[in-house]
Amino acid sequence: MKPPAMTKSNYLFCGWYKDSSLATKWNFNTDIVTGDVTLYAKWFESPVMISVPGGTFDLGKELNPADGGIDVTPVSSVTISGFYMGKYPVTQAQYEAVMGSNPSSFKTHVSPETSTANRPVEQVSWYEAIVFCNRLSAAEGLSHAYEMQTLVDTGVWSADYTTWGNIPTSSDARWNSVRIIPGSTGYRLPTEAQWEYAAKGGSPGSYTYSGSNDPDEVAWHVGNSGSRTHEVGKKKENGLGIYDMSGNVREWCWNWFLSYTSGDKTDPPDPDASSGTSRVGRGGSWASNTDDARSVRRVSNYPNNRSISLGFRLARPQF
Repeated sequence: MKPPAMTKSNYLFCGWYKDSSLATKWNFNTDIVTGDVTLYAKWFESPVMISVPGGTFDLGKELNPADGGIDVTPVSSVTISGFYMGKYPVTQAQYEAVMGSNPSSFKTHVSPETSTANRPVEQVSWYEAIVFCNRLSAAEGLSHAYEMQTLVDTGVWSADYTTWGNIPTSSDARWNSVRIIPGSTGYRLPTEAQWEYAAKGGSPGSYTYSGSNDPDEVAWHVGNSGSRTHEVGKKKENGLGIYDMSGNVREWCWNWFLSYTSGDKTDPPDPDASSGTSRVGRGGSWASNTDDARSVRRVSNYPNNRSISLGFRLARPQF
């Protein structure tokens, strides 16, 4: 008989396992019981989300030009509604609990930390990140953030990721047309404007990096990382209590990588913006120099790209 569903505050139940190390999952369809059996419950800790109050800021404005930084132009005034941002980038343990696999390169390099489970997941494409968002939303009883035309009938839009087909390993027009469902409550990738706003601390300041003018205080970069990722939350947090936005892994954003425009904006981009070839990546990484760790720095990546220096962070709307 299958045990009843389990509940635990701020955790998701991930299934029953045969051993205390949680290495082998019990299959209730095929495993045969011949005597007393001890099963072990596996739990997944829900991502910690930080409330980011709304406000207005200058997108692309370097906050510490005396440090040698320059604006990303044209600078524009952007008004952001309040939202939730992940306190940390998505970890290897979280990704594996939701997706059933861990693609990371650094899952076996433990020194000097004691665990790789709390290192950020990497080698995740933008396509995989949006599937993660919908799967996690479903697991937590939230409405899906994303919908896509289905594989069988491209005239039908669906939020059910099981109808989308296999995750592409090359750029795919149907997957590129994925759109946000208005009013959805689920997890999603932050927009580029949300990311920069949160990295800067939610309000104007004078920091080059997310929480400091000293990159060593807040970022793992090529000069201090030892050529690897590190457990999340080991550096100083920024003014909102968010960690690792300046460096550990670079993070996917929702946006297409397009040139900035100068006009005032509110909550850009439009939810159904669907043109471009590359998606935005934000923040430095363990493999990048400190210039890439600046809060205004932006890079482009093809949505099918996987890299040992590229992961993601979650966002959610406030209602």
